[in-house]
Amino acid sequence: MTYIRMIVILSFIIMSGMGCFSSSARPEDIEAFLKPHQVNVTAETYILQPPDEIEVRCSKVPEIHEQRQRIRPDGKISFESLGEIEAAGKTVEEVANALRTKVLEFYKIEGDKPVDVRIVTYRSKVFYVLGEVFLPGAKVYTGRDTVLRALAEARTNAMAWEKRVQVIRPSSDKNVKPKIFEMNFDRMIAHGDTSKNVLLQEGDIIYVPPTIFAAVAQVIEEFARPIGRAFSTVTIVQRAQMGGAGGGYGGGGYSP
Repeated sequence: MTYIRMIVILSFIIMSGMGCFSSSARPEDIEAFLKPHQVNVTAETYILQPPDEIEVRCSKVPEIHEQRQRIRPDGKISFESLGEIEAAGKTVEEVANALRTKVLEFYKIEGDKPVDVRIVTYRSKVFYVLGEVFLPGAKVYTGRDTVLRALAEARTNAMAWEKRVQVIRPSSDKNVKPKIFEMNFDRMIAHGDTSKNVLLQEGDIIYVPPTIFAAVAQVIEEFARPIGRAFSTVTIVQRAQMGGAGGGYGGGGYSP
């Protein structure tokens, strides 16, 4: 009875706590997040960092045309004929301009943009999807990632509380509070309500909490597991003792 009473009390505490788990969410914080239709966020505004990978297009200079370069830890890329070029902290357009300057030192080429740079692989920036999803963890940030896309790819599981998904923008400044708002993913997919389908930024966190009953079940399982192990250990010891006692008795009745 004591064990059952403890579980009931524990369940009540968890359910009470889960009722206010999102008290830190502030509806007005959504204003800090951009909507996909509000701004043209493209690879042109993406800031390159190691180990992003780019491809150079310059048909008039075969030595660098269609060459792929992964930005090194020192932030540079290098070409045998042109030498090293700083790439980290720049957009693809800025890298293309730096390459153009280098190319014109050795080659005579015409045109406003003889060198084009494209991002082949996004690697340096991530956001996070955590909680009740099949594929949790860090996700590659491309600059055009939305909440809907992130959740669709991570795939919520049966224990997910889809009506109370948290979208969090952490703050590295202790004087500035993180921006947190709550969105109803169930309504988004069932009714096409994309009013809260915001664009994510590097470092953003999407947290999918468990339902109240799922959270209670998880904690009860964690609480019961060591007790179950203890009972299992006791049972094994008792069986071993009984087996030992039986073996001793049986062994005492026969002498070769």
